[in-house]
Amino acid sequence: MRLLDILSLSFRTIRSNKLRTGITVAIIAFGIMALVGINTAIDAMKQKFTESFASMGSNGFTIHYKDFQFFGNNDQVTKEKKGAKKDKKSNNKIPITKEQAELFKQSYHFPSKVSLSLRGGNSNIVSLGSSKTNPTVQVIGGDEDYAELNGYTLNEGRSLNELDVESGRNVCIIGSDIVTKFFGGNPERAVEKIIKINGLPFRIVGTMESKGSSIGRSFDNVIITSYNNVRRFFISGSVNMFNPTPSFNIQVKVPDVNQVSLAIGEAEGVFRPIRRINTTDASNFVIDKSDRFVEELLSNLSLITICAVVIGAITLLGAAVGLMNIMLVSVTERTKEIGLVKAIGGRKGSIRMQFLYESIMISLLGAVFGSFLGILIGNVFSLVLNTGFVFPWIWLFLGMAICTGVGILAGIYPSLKASRLNPIQALRYE
Repeated sequence: MRLLDILSLSFRTIRSNKLRTGITVAIIAFGIMALVGINTAIDAMKQKFTESFASMGSNGFTIHYKDFQFFGNNDQVTKEKKGAKKDKKSNNKIPITKEQAELFKQSYHFPSKVSLSLRGGNSNIVSLGSSKTNPTVQVIGGDEDYAELNGYTLNEGRSLNELDVESGRNVCIIGSDIVTKFFGGNPERAVEKIIKINGLPFRIVGTMESKGSSIGRSFDNVIITSYNNVRRFFISGSVNMFNPTPSFNIQVKVPDVNQVSLAIGEAEGVFRPIRRINTTDASNFVIDKSDRFVEELLSNLSLITICAVVIGAITLLGAAVGLMNIMLVSVTERTKEIGLVKAIGGRKGSIRMQFLYESIMISLLGAVFGSFLGILIGNVFSLVLNTGFVFPWIWLFLGMAICTGVGILAGIYPSLKASRLNPIQALRYE
């Protein structure tokens, strides 16, 4: 029997048992859908995180007063120098003051851009006339370089300048969510208008283009003013369970990524005396590269990938057992047919391959439907995150390979059983 004849016969047999085949295909499809769908969603999350947190680029770093982690303690161990004194518990709770941050900016002479910032809380209310926002607006106090170093692009008007920062006058630049709320998405109308933030009047000097959102928070629902304004008017808003002590952040961006290590070394050398740290004591501040947050998030997403693989494996194991049982039932139902094929000269190998191909075809049908549904569900998640279309080639090919293996394993025993039937006994089978 030729290969095409065997494949054709296997396909006709599958079509003749639609209900049985459909149930098995659905079980296999569910396992592949879980595997491909979850990993497609994870790829979308990785893409979004990379876009959101790498706005400073790989040639920047941030200095802040305590280690920030997204998912708790990452069990990172800091090795102490020989003879170093143990850190006092209070050391890591000393905030970076305005005087320390400004002195660092004056004393740091490495070729770079330095920006100082202070958070003003995430629960501010903005109003214009009788219209006002929900108490979800984030106020950030920065300097003339803050918007540029954090990936914001000016749309209309101007950014903050040195005089705005030094004088502390009530001016601000607003994100696209605020523009849409009060000015119908027309940034030209917003410039030079007066809005109120928590009842305090501020003049809009510029608007920013949309930057998107990440982890459920919009980067466009934001107002940037000078850090002196935040110290005067919004400092109480930044005190909460996540940030109990207001502290300045210092961002540094160098022109060449190869200079980052040198810049970090010099920054630590300049800032330690400013923070009055003895030579034998560990630093009571943290220096993070711009891509550190992305690396930490992506490393934690690997746990979700493992869960997806486990779910898919368990489902496919059950599907393999079910497929084997169905193939064994098929052998029993077609015993007389097998006997007839052998009686007219059919070989054991042809019969064996027919049942094996049937098992593989059913498994691959489940893989095709499951992969399609997985990609569809995963990209629904990517639409929510506002990322591009994600096509997980690796997981798609891996799913197809796994299903082929499932089909082979589930079909080996039934095909061997069918090929070993005695033709005389098979013809007499009722």
